[in-house]
Amino acid sequence: MCIGILAASILVGCGQESQTSTETKTPSIAQVEAVAPYFKTQVYKDPNCGCCEHWIDHIETAGHEVTAHNEENMPLIKEELGIKPEFMSCHTAVIDGYVFEGHVPVSLMNRFLENPPENALGLAVPGMPLGSPGMEMGDRITPYDVVLLLKNGSSSVYEHVDTLIAWDKEQG
Repeated sequence: MCIGILAASILVGCGQESQTSTETKTPSIAQVEAVAPYFKTQVYKDPNCGCCEHWIDHIETAGHEVTAHNEENMPLIKEELGIKPEFMSCHTAVIDGYVFEGHVPVSLMNRFLENPPENALGLAVPGMPLGSPGMEMGDRITPYDVVLLLKNGSSSVYEHVDTLIAWDKEQG
């Protein structure tokens, strides 16, 4: 009888243990959504651009659903979206009517989208700075500014970046 009780307690204990470990290893949909925002993102890029593909991987890892559009005349698209030449880079993303020009870190995009500044057009990382998302080369970085673009044509520094910004689903 003692052996039967011992065996039953081991089985019950194992059953509870496996349920607990399953719960902690498999996050709920609500937990995943709380960590990685979901945005439908349109990306316009040159069909031959490799760094654009790396940047798309960066934002998809963060929960963005991307539809990529290969375009031959990127300057025209940027002009139509209101992006001045001095802020242009190789690709342009559009989310909820806001533009994200170039290698903008997804963490800054998400922060912007949570609380967009009044009259904002979007964010831009002019050029293709070394160490920005999609332009990684080991631990090397060229400090760069993420610029806030306003609809009236003015701009200001949204954030200065001088260290590598790592992204994973845990960081948000």
